[in-house]
Amino acid sequence: MRRRVVITGMGMVTPLGADLETVWRRLLNGESGIDYITLFDASHFPTRIAAEVKNWSLADVGEDPEEWKFQGRHTHFAIGAAKKAWQDAGLDSAKIDPTRFGVYTGSGEGQQDFHRFTQMMVAALSDGELDVVKFTKKGLEILHPIEELEQEPNMPAGHLAGLFNAQGPNMNCLTACAASSQAIGEAVEIIRRGEADIMLSGGTHTMIHPFGVTGFCLLTALSTQNDPPQKASRPFDRNRDGFVLGEGAGMVILEELEHAKRRGARIYGEVIGYGTTADAYRITDTHPEGRGAISCMQMALKDAGINPEDVDYINAHGTSTVVNDKVETLAIKKVFGDYAYKLPVSSTKSMMGHLIAAAGATELIICLLAIRDNVLPPTINYETPDPECDLDYVPNVAREAKCDIALSNSFGFGGQNISLIVSRFTG
Repeated sequence: MRRRVVITGMGMVTPLGADLETVWRRLLNGESGIDYITLFDASHFPTRIAAEVKNWSLADVGEDPEEWKFQGRHTHFAIGAAKKAWQDAGLDSAKIDPTRFGVYTGSGEGQQDFHRFTQMMVAALSDGELDVVKFTKKGLEILHPIEELEQEPNMPAGHLAGLFNAQGPNMNCLTACAASSQAIGEAVEIIRRGEADIMLSGGTHTMIHPFGVTGFCLLTALSTQNDPPQKASRPFDRNRDGFVLGEGAGMVILEELEHAKRRGARIYGEVIGYGTTADAYRITDTHPEGRGAISCMQMALKDAGINPEDVDYINAHGTSTVVNDKVETLAIKKVFGDYAYKLPVSSTKSMMGHLIAAAGATELIICLLAIRDNVLPPTINYETPDPECDLDYVPNVAREAKCDIALSNSFGFGGQNISLIVSRFTG
């Protein structure tokens, strides 16, 4: 008998809010967190919109922002979400073995030092050529060593370990849009193997900066439907034209079942299935026949020991790009057969944007809230059906429905595929 893993705490910092109930209420109301970019001047970009975290700081979770002034937004978000998850779980560091408590994050790189980098470039340009000596000299003069270090994607995991005295396994993966789902899946495996009793897991990311937006614009992956911003993310709709960048963090406390029971913890649900595959196809495009997504969902179902008809809801990767939504729909139909047409599927990226490395963790939390309340969040901005996307996407309005088992998909650039299955805990 493998060790069972339950979720006892959850926390988020998102464009729709920074506490579970606020985010959940706004999702069920079909509200959008997407607006014009304010973090930098994007007026000359083809995409001028994003889903930013606004009106939030570390002070909201009892931390002094001045003590974290050299850390990036991704670390701030991670700390905020983790402290909320820790408090939600009712954990007491004096009552747990720190060597049996680990951290596994799926975190992105920190905010890029765009302004200092451009100063270095300007100083190094000579007759149209880059003078490497001048470039290096200027860098040594103006780059901040701590801020440079904090751009590394592993830094949030290190800070979280120190903050909570987590002396067990400490890891980070950055598998693009699948990162935090993969982190949770691997953290589950660590507990199943007996290497830890508690894992703090999830993801954090922001790419709402000039480098990030430029890169995705060059890939033509972002929506250019700037007006109005709230209508731009339209997963599965025939007129979709790309995703909308979001930012934030989602963290969960994963706990071995008997450990959770001994301390009388509230249990949101149980992680029963984890699938992870690669398309092995192209760096950006998913396989046109969805082979990686199909095998990933099948692997998760097998790991959970359930039939396809046992799943009550899918929180889709649902990015609002032409290819992703079509291929994900195809993959769901291949895995679930005729039942796919009876199975509700929705994409909360329509409201929250795409949190990249943090997307999967936040969407798994949404699955657990759907199970808790037997309510399915909608896919907003669904107006024009696409013949190639012909499933039940819970269009525009939340729906009361039995939800005991939910599947969350995360498919990342590079062909990374993760499916997680959570169920209502029944003892």
